[in-house]
Amino acid sequence: MQLSDIDYFISIVTFVLMLVMFFAPPLVLGLLYWADRRQTQHAVLRNFPILGRLRYLLEHIGPEFRQYLFDGDLDGKPFSREGYRSIVYAGKYMKTMISFGSKRDFDAPGWYIRNAMLPTLMDDIGVDGQARIRTRRYKIHDEGLFSRREAMEDVEVAPWTLTDDFAITHGADLPHPWVMRGLVGMSAMSYGAMGRNAIEAYGYGLSDATGSWLNTGEGGLSDHHLVGGGDVVFQIGPGLFGVRGPDGSWDWDLFRERAAVPQVKGFELKFHQGAKIRGGHVEGAKVTPEIAAIRGVPVGKPIDSPNRFPGFRTLDDVLDHVARMRAEGGKPVGVKIVVGGPGFLDEFAAAIAARGNGPDWIAVDGGEGGSGATYQEMADSMGLPIASGIVTVDDALRKYGIRDRVRIIASGKLTSPDRIALALALGADAVAIARGLMISVGCIQAQKCHSNECPVGVATTDEGLMGALVVAEKRWRVLNYIVTLRAALASLTAAAGLVSPTQFERRHAIYRDDFGRIYAGDELFPYPDPAAAAVAEPVSAAR
Repeated sequence: MQLSDIDYFISIVTFVLMLVMFFAPPLVLGLLYWADRRQTQHAVLRNFPILGRLRYLLEHIGPEFRQYLFDGDLDGKPFSREGYRSIVYAGKYMKTMISFGSKRDFDAPGWYIRNAMLPTLMDDIGVDGQARIRTRRYKIHDEGLFSRREAMEDVEVAPWTLTDDFAITHGADLPHPWVMRGLVGMSAMSYGAMGRNAIEAYGYGLSDATGSWLNTGEGGLSDHHLVGGGDVVFQIGPGLFGVRGPDGSWDWDLFRERAAVPQVKGFELKFHQGAKIRGGHVEGAKVTPEIAAIRGVPVGKPIDSPNRFPGFRTLDDVLDHVARMRAEGGKPVGVKIVVGGPGFLDEFAAAIAARGNGPDWIAVDGGEGGSGATYQEMADSMGLPIASGIVTVDDALRKYGIRDRVRIIASGKLTSPDRIALALALGADAVAIARGLMISVGCIQAQKCHSNECPVGVATTDEGLMGALVVAEKRWRVLNYIVTLRAALASLTAAAGLVSPTQFERRHAIYRDDFGRIYAGDELFPYPDPAAAAVAEPVSAAR
């Protein structure tokens, strides 16, 4: 082909492209106009063809625009930009430091932590600040307008775990008690709701942090939960996944097999969850052959657990089952609940006191807790927030004289050291975190957990999407987040004049109202008199 032929060919192609560019837009717009006017589904498109489509575009991308451009630092739900950033920075850089001042609205009512006139010296705090664990964190070398140049560095840090004097023991009377040396662990997140890589990142990170624990969620125990070698709490929901026989009923042989796993330190019966007072749900797209085998359900079919354990009709049924679990497994057992109102736990506490047996801990989830899949009406209005829930449970256990042997583990957006300290002050013994750990491994609050289309590979079992989450990198963020929380909690403990975070009491929680008046927690919520329960009318354990 001669040069003139090439020029001719190029001119023809250019001419055709110009024709397409000239006629294609009007043609496409004309077809859209015709389609919009004829369709019967959307009134706005019939009256405003083409233009009405902008409404749907803005509706679709609105959440992202608000999150990144328009919401203030303290706005946005479920987590504000500031709340989200603080978790990310703790995981990446092990930092909670800020400059200039707090962004909190100090004119608004809210909770504060009582500081002491003479704080405790950090050297006197009852946590391990001398031992060293290895981790990796990011160090920023240069930060520009469009990029941040950073690299990971190896560091050794203190674990900030509790000393022997303050460690918490669950099931001291059992052959295999669970000794808890860290007050922050992982709340229930099932394999299936979470992807394999996320579960393994949690497993490695929590184990490396030492003293923490991983809760399997109600989806059963997988090999991915055990990769790090750390403590595991095996949660069992109404679907009985992991201890479910071929007919769907409780299989004691399977339970004993799970109890024989050394890493399983205890079991937890899940009655409620903060975002849903109902059985769990997993979309069929998430039910891979592996997950189906773990749970004992069909591949690719949606999973809906019953909203209650079918075999529990009375509180005595519950306590009989807990007692047998403790006897058969030799390990402690807890129950997970959401508080529904005043006196919610009184019957249960009375039954425990009367029988002299019961669970080793009660996991209290707040109504603000999260879930991979639930319903709007339930998430918004069913179940009390965590502060009210902790006080209600603590009161019931104290009133019936069983507080010393039943521990409280609290969960529900307790993702920062100050929230954790306030939860401990109101009555919790320890806290469990779910969404904070999700954010630490990369969650961007896309809120697509239920769809199996999580864009960062956290809440999905899709092999392609999961690949974005690199376990070898995210495991360190989990470790860093947990250790940073512990270190900051130790700092708050010292400022409050205490020796251990286990010593927080209601008097350390201070509430300021709209008018600037202040109230101590034990003034707002006086500790109950155990003697009052002794003279009260007997409460039936049956419902």
